[in-house]
Amino acid sequence: MWFLLALVAALCQVLRNTVMKRLGHSLDEYINVWGRFTFLLPFAALFVLVRGVPVIKPGFALACLAFGASQTISTLALSKALKLAEISMVTALWKVSLLVLLGLGYVTLREAPTPLGIAGVLLSMSGVYLLNVSRAHLSPWAPLVVLFTDRGLRYTLLAALFFAPSVVTIKWAILLSDPYMGTLGGYIAASLMVTPLVLVTSRRHFAEVPRHWKAFFALGLFAALTTVSQGTAYLLTLSSYVEAVKQVEILFAMAIGVLAFGERQRVREIAPGALVMLAGMVLLSLAA
Repeated sequence: MWFLLALVAALCQVLRNTVMKRLGHSLDEYINVWGRFTFLLPFAALFVLVRGVPVIKPGFALACLAFGASQTISTLALSKALKLAEISMVTALWKVSLLVLLGLGYVTLREAPTPLGIAGVLLSMSGVYLLNVSRAHLSPWAPLVVLFTDRGLRYTLLAALFFAPSVVTIKWAILLSDPYMGTLGGYIAASLMVTPLVLVTSRRHFAEVPRHWKAFFALGLFAALTTVSQGTAYLLTLSSYVEAVKQVEILFAMAIGVLAFGERQRVREIAPGALVMLAGMVLLSLAA
C-alpha cells in the first residue's frame, strides 16, 4: 500500500513542480511559494473536515513550526531552481536529499535502514555524477564542479539539504496527529512564515493572482495530494524508503520536460544517471 501511495505522491509532485515552473515565468519565486503554501490550505482543511479532527498530542505545534521553517527555505530554493534550470535536471538532482534524509531519519526518528537499503541509497547517489556525464571530457571532476558553478543547480542543492529536515518534521507532526491535520498544521506555519517575506518582496504580484487563479488552484491541489499521500506512506514504512520510491518522478519529469518545455537534448544527457538512480530505488523498495 505504501508503495502505491509513494507513486501517487511522485506523480502529484512532478505536476506541482510543472505548475511552479510555469508560474515562475510569469511571477517571481516568492509569490509562487506563497501560492503553493496558501492555496494548499483549503484542500487540507477539507480533508480534515471529512476525516474528522484527530487527537493532537503535545509537541504538535513545535513540529509544525520546525516544518514550516525548513519547508519554506527548501521550497524557495526549489522555486528559484525551477526558474533557472530545466525541470528534468532539477528533479533528478533534488534527490541528493535522499542521502541526507537517510542519516537524519536515523538520528531523529530511529529509522534504521537495512544493508540493502543503504546500497540502494549509494547507487542512487552515484546517479548524480552520471547526470552530467556529457561534461566528463573536460576533467574527471567536471560533473561535480558544475553542481556548484551553475546557479540553478546550486539552488537545487540548497533545496535538497533543507528538504530532508522538512520530511522528518512533517512526519513528526503526522505522528502527533494524522496525515491530514499534520499537513494542515504544517502548512499553516509555512504560509505564515513566507507571507511577510512576500509582502516585502512581491507585493505588486498579489494583483496578478486572480489572473492566474487556475494555476494556483492546481498548485494547491497537487501540493495537498502530494503531502497527504506521502504522509500516509510515512506511517507505513521508513520515510527514506518512501522518498526513494518517489524517484520514479524522474521519469515523469523527463516526459514533461520533453512534451511541455522542449528539453529533448537535456533529457538525453541525464538519462543514464536517472536510470542508475531508479535502479537504486528498486533496491530500496526491496529493502522495505
